[in-house]
Order: sequence, then C-alpha cells, then structure tokens
Amino acid sequence: MKHSLQPPAWHIRLQKTLGAPYMQKLNAFLQHEYAAGKVIYPKPEHIFQALHTTPFAQVKVVILGQDPYHGEGQAHGLSFSVPVGVAVPPSLKNIYKELQYDLGINIPHHGCLESWAKQGVLLLNSVLTVEQGKAGSHQNKGWELFTDEVIALLNDEKEHVVFILWGAYAQKKGACIDASKHLVLRGLHPSPLSAHRGFFKQHYFSQTNAYLEKYGQSAIDWSLPVYGQTTLF
Repeated sequence: MKHSLQPPAWHIRLQKTLGAPYMQKLNAFLQHEYAAGKVIYPKPEHIFQALHTTPFAQVKVVILGQDPYHGEGQAHGLSFSVPVGVAVPPSLKNIYKELQYDLGINIPHHGCLESWAKQGVLLLNSVLTVEQGKAGSHQNKGWELFTDEVIALLNDEKEHVVFILWGAYAQKKGACIDASKHLVLRGLHPSPLSAHRGFFKQHYFSQTNAYLEKYGQSAIDWSLPVYGQTTLF
C-alpha cells in the first residue's frame, strides 16, 4: 500500500495517522491479501487517488461513498466514479438523472467524475480497497479510522465546505461535521434499491453552488467532458 500522498499538504496533515498502529496493521493485512494472490481494487497506485486529485487547499465539496466498486475495471479511487469506457453503474445513473433534473445538464455517456475532483470535489470512499467480487470485504480493517481523520481535518481546518451525505452509512460517518460552519446535505442513497424513496428532486447540486457562491467561492461546473461517442447506457 502506497503511503506517498501528494500534494504535500495532505501528507503533512496525515503523516502521524499514516504511521499509526492501525494503519500498520491495515498495511500488513493488504500485503497478506496480495501475497495470497487475491485481486484487490483499485490498483495500488489508485488507492489514494481522491487525495491525489483534490489537494487539501482546493476541497470545496465532499461526496462520501462507502466501498470501491468490486467489479473488474470499475474502481479507480474516486467515489461513485468509473474510468471512461466502463459501463455507468446504476447509482451513478441515478446521480446523473438528479443532475439533469436539478441543473438541466445532459446525461453523459461515461462515468468518469475526475473533472469534478479537479475542481475541488473530494470523492472519498470510507473504505479505500475491496477484494474482487466481494463488496464490503475490507470493512473494519482500519480504513474507516483513516477516512474519519480526513473528514475531521476538513471539518476542523476549513470553513464553508459542502458535505453531501447520501444514505444512512454516509450520514452516520458524517455525524461529527459542524453544520454551523459547513453545509451538510443529506439524502437517500442513489442506489436503485432506495433512490425511488426520496433521493430525487432534492437539488443537491444547485444548493451546493449557491452556498459556495454565497461565501465567495467559485461554483462547480457539474457538466462532464465528452469522451468519444461510445454509448454506455
């Protein structure tokens, strides 16, 4: 497991955490899994991709997920996102539907959310690795403590961050966020199992931009680049 976090601001803030006993235990667990020939997602170089792509100083929004996707080629270190060329997962399809309803943005034909991350949207999963085909297989191994620390740093050291918490799991994890200095948007998870019960028509994206602009920050361009003409729906 790579501990080299860039840019330096993340590494400086998380250096002590990365050396904590629970992280050493987590690292030993992962090395054992790799040695046993198990397929782990995402690739080692993408485990910390959310932090690599969105520097600490640039974080304006946090979208909190649970586990990486566990299918081949899906996970690349950003919550809810998949690489270009991979079929758009059902939860992300519902996020796109809400985006279209909220802001009138055309639904893209790919699932890569990297352009959001580069604008300051931290796409953070609670657990950063998973075994192929086994959802939740790396829960309670230490990742949750690490990502709790990431959230605590943002909560304590920054102001006017928008935290988007979809589903009971994310909302429980975000319970420590100070709503007096940040905007916390809660909703049902976009999974097809729950989205129909109230995920839609909640204006998460327009609320986010209105809040950012209110406090002198630039809005997020939620539209996504077009990559080729492949239709994945």
